Amino acid sequence: MLTFYHAPWSRSSAIFWLMEELGVDYRMELVDIRAEGGVPEDYRAIQPNKKVPAIDHDGVVVTERAAIAIYLADTFPEAGLAPMIGDPARGPYLTALVHHDAVFDPAICAKVHGLEYVSNDYPFGLYDDLIAYLERRLSEQPFAAGDRFTAADILLAAGIGYTMNILKGLPDRKMFRDYLERTTDRPAYHRVQEKDAAMAAEIPALQRMMAQVKGT
Repeated sequence: MLTFYHAPWSRSSAIFWLMEELGVDYRMELVDIRAEGGVPEDYRAIQPNKKVPAIDHDGVVVTERAAIAIYLADTFPEAGLAPMIGDPARGPYLTALVHHDAVFDPAICAKVHGLEYVSNDYPFGLYDDLIAYLERRLSEQPFAAGDRFTAADILLAAGIGYTMNILKGLPDRKMFRDYLERTTDRPAYHRVQEKDAAMAAEIPALQRMMAQVKGT
C-alpha cells in the first residue's frame, strides 16, 4: 500500500507529478494545510512539521521531497526515472535532487521575503549564485542531471514553473522557459495540472489565489 499525503497547489504537487509518472497504484490523503486552526496535531506522526508531501509505503514513512523522489524512483525502477547505483549519472542526479530542497527553495524564499545576508550566514548561499548555477547547468545540458529526463527534473521544473510564473521569484528568462517546454510536455504533468486545479477549486483560499492569477 502506497499512501501519498498531498495538498493541491503546494510543494507536494511535484511529488503528485512523480506519482503519476511512476504509473503505480496509490491512495491520496488530502491534508488541508490552509485550514483555519491549522493541520490536526495527529498528522505530526507522519510529518513532524505538519507539512506536505509525505508518503507511507507499507508502513515506511518518508518525508522531504528529495528523499521521497529518491525512494520512489529507486523502488519503482521500471519507470526509468533514476540512474542506477554504479551509473556515472547517479551522482549528478542525487546532487540535483538535494540541491533543489537544500538550496533552490530556501534561497528563493529568502529573496521573496527580502532577507539580506552574506553567503556564510546561511548554508543555502546567495540568490545570485543560485541563478548563475541554474543558468550554467541548463546551458551545459538539457535536463537537471544530464541528457535525459529524471525525477530531478520533476522537482526542478515544478519549482521553476511556480517561482517564475506565479511567485515571481525567478527572472523570466528564455533559458528557463525552454527548459519548462522540454520537461512539462508530458501526459503525467498535464494530468496532474488538471487534477490539482480541480481539487484547488474546492478550497476557498485557493479560489482567491486562482482569481488573482487569472487577473494578472
